[in-house]
Amino acid sequence: MNPTQQREQFRAILAGDRCVHPASVFDPISARIAEDLGFEVAFMAGSIASATVLGAPDLVVLTLTEFAEQIRRICRAANISLVVDADHGYGNALNVKRTVEELETAGLAGLTIEDTVLPQSFGKAKGEELISLEEGVGKMKAALAGRQDPSLVIIARTGALRTEGVDRTARRARAYAEAGVDAVWLAGGVTREGVSGVHAAVQLPLLLGGGDGDLTDDFLTAHGVRVAHQGHLPFAGAVKGVYDTLKALRDGVAPTALRAKVASTELMNQLTRRADYNRWTDEYLH
Repeated sequence: MNPTQQREQFRAILAGDRCVHPASVFDPISARIAEDLGFEVAFMAGSIASATVLGAPDLVVLTLTEFAEQIRRICRAANISLVVDADHGYGNALNVKRTVEELETAGLAGLTIEDTVLPQSFGKAKGEELISLEEGVGKMKAALAGRQDPSLVIIARTGALRTEGVDRTARRARAYAEAGVDAVWLAGGVTREGVSGVHAAVQLPLLLGGGDGDLTDDFLTAHGVRVAHQGHLPFAGAVKGVYDTLKALRDGVAPTALRAKVASTELMNQLTRRADYNRWTDEYLH
């Protein structure tokens, strides 16, 4: 599929009648694994991109250029709809517009722009402050203005449930919906009450990052949630696998003893699309 088709596929999920769980990905191989396993959509967070590209924590030290390049690598390699967390858009509303232009060119299906004050202010905890509603609306309008392909999905992400309560979160969601965004992402402090309140306030599909354990798929589906993120276990699992393997080798374990615990040659060939490269080699180099 080309990028427009992947965006339309993601829009079909948002317009559907069930809640799906995206694959948390971080590089071309992880995205191909998600594709091969049949995930409908992939998601990459800014925090995971920061860890992957920089080996840095989630403090918004990753640049837009670095983020866009990682997205481009993933979209080039995998035939799956990719949605990303574009944080605050790397600045004010003008930066948001530029962010959308760059990330759309990279090939993704959708992106979130959030209303958290980022990077964190002096003397404040990360995620503690939100920008004003008016500035948030301006950012959403700028994001929409930066979109060239109308099928690209622009998602307003708000952390208001954690700091402002259900009523004020619903007010923000309505304002962002009126600005023209395609969906609303609830991040932090997510409860049944919060989901119900926002769903009652807007007619847009909802996406969730985290939440209480009693947020069952049946409840989410009935309350307009079409994507519910399950965290970043794949990246944590990959880090643990590399750490354990290197530690074993450093401790003197023979490589042959580790073969059963790592990807087989067959799996590596599948994920690197070895058969395609063999075919191209035969066609173009012989």
